Amino acid sequence: MPRLSNLYLFMYNSAQTIGWAVAFFRILLGFSTSKSFNGAFTSSGKLICLLQKAAFLEVIHGALGIVPSGVLLPLMQWGGRSHYLLVIVGKIAEVQESPSIFITFVAWSISEIIRYSNYALSCTGNCPYWSTYVRYTAFIPLYPVGVAGEMWLMYQALTYIKEKDLYRDFFSVLPFSYSTFVQVVLVCYPFLWLKLYLHLLKQRRSKLRKHHEKKKE
Repeated sequence: MPRLSNLYLFMYNSAQTIGWAVAFFRILLGFSTSKSFNGAFTSSGKLICLLQKAAFLEVIHGALGIVPSGVLLPLMQWGGRSHYLLVIVGKIAEVQESPSIFITFVAWSISEIIRYSNYALSCTGNCPYWSTYVRYTAFIPLYPVGVAGEMWLMYQALTYIKEKDLYRDFFSVLPFSYSTFVQVVLVCYPFLWLKLYLHLLKQRRSKLRKHHEKKKE
């Protein structure tokens, strides 16, 4: 059973690595063709939406215990990205050409290529140290850049959310509108992001320390 789960995780992480690499290539190709930061969603939005939907499997992996991540942190990360990508960007055409999407997609793509390739290599039992080092170092600049892009887009989207009264039917049974919800999310976002960021920094210390201890032995 452990071998089967390991094979499955290797295939899943390899597929995500390839998917994000293709998305990154499309973003760069779109930019080189148009010389504009406005076409990132057009060039790679559908693929990134698909990859993000598939990433819910990571919450299930944690729930089943086949990875040690648990459920809460993967769910927070998946929920934040999915809200941004599927609930806001995917539904509001007016913001789909915002340069903030280019910033976010580039940060996401580089981060995920590094992260998933490291996970795939770890499944082989022969993951090189440089891959682990890059995995637990690259997020330090990339994560804040991606989150800044997400917040910028959500702020831009507020005008259209109010004009369209987006998700009015769903929020009609609640004492607040979707617009109010997004404003609250924007206020809470830095604090939720900080929780995840500090967790990653703690992981970084732990992972790199283990390597140095093994090297001493």
